[in-house]
Amino acid sequence: MNTIREPSPEEVRRWRQYLADERAEGQVYRDLASRRDGEEREILLGLAEAEKRHESHWLELLGDHVGRPASPSMRNRLLGLLARRFGSVFVLAMAQNAEARNPYTDEEDATAEMAADEAIHEEVLRGLAARSRAQMSGNFRAAVFGANDGLVSNLALVMGMAATGVGTSVVIAAGVAGLLAGAMSMGAGEYISVRSARELLAASHPSEQARAAVPQLDIEENELYLVYRSRGMDPLEAVARAQRVMHAVKKSPELALPPGAMPDAPADVDPDEVVGNGWHAAISSFCFFASGAVIPLIPFFFGLTGLAALAVAAVLVGMALMTTGAIAGVLSGSPALLRGLRQLAIGYGAAAVTYLLGLLFGAAGIG
Repeated sequence: MNTIREPSPEEVRRWRQYLADERAEGQVYRDLASRRDGEEREILLGLAEAEKRHESHWLELLGDHVGRPASPSMRNRLLGLLARRFGSVFVLAMAQNAEARNPYTDEEDATAEMAADEAIHEEVLRGLAARSRAQMSGNFRAAVFGANDGLVSNLALVMGMAATGVGTSVVIAAGVAGLLAGAMSMGAGEYISVRSARELLAASHPSEQARAAVPQLDIEENELYLVYRSRGMDPLEAVARAQRVMHAVKKSPELALPPGAMPDAPADVDPDEVVGNGWHAAISSFCFFASGAVIPLIPFFFGLTGLAALAVAAVLVGMALMTTGAIAGVLSGSPALLRGLRQLAIGYGAAAVTYLLGLLFGAAGIG
């Protein structure tokens, strides 16, 4: 007769924690699903059902030792709060990172299927997050780049000018000039970049003249199949498709072109989704550059001077760089802390080099 082994206190504690986290993760997916519809909603509810299976596993192991509900981990509590309030791509990206930390890989009390489920859940969330990342990539890229450029360039400018020994009023004037010039440059550059990308995409679409010419083509001798081949279609498939289209056109010349008469792929993409809107990107870039560039000037505006002002500026900019780096890290699925530290190292490195150059110029009497 088989007997059920009495779990140790450590096992009970660990299993109850797993149970609490599975319940919390399932609720996160249900909260995210409540803010979506269609396919995304179904996918998220499917993930919630999978967490139910994992929850049942720990309930079965615990038996009479379930006790009072344990508190989920701090990460899952934060995810739950954000999912209830926002449900944005940030929450999806954070959930993806959470699933990447698979707790069942080395857990002997979890089944191999549960460990595999967690790995698949990460991929599902990666796919969902990728959709939202694509939709926000243009404007978000402009915003992040603008803020970082403003932080780094104006901190370097202010520190370099201060190191030459010029007065505080000159440092402020240089900083404000750098803010305005940089923001205008970033906004104009981003607008030109996005407009150029949209024009390149538009140039890949089939022309209206070509569409209008199709009904006039000879049914036997025409180059319509070459159009399909130029879009990457197999030669035999291209010939067969051209024949089908031409027969349909000649049979009903009064009707519009049949679907697929002129290929849209791979050029049929939404420019707003792929590269963003030119004015939106320009305004985002201008505003975020300016918001970043004003931070190094804050201590000077409040009357600080000399090394004290530079130290406060460096701390403020460092905090902002860590924040923007962490946000970019979360959205890209990278460790937030490492991305923040990388941003900090780059910003401080640029500022340090400029400060040393300012000291050299000041010592040489150039400042």
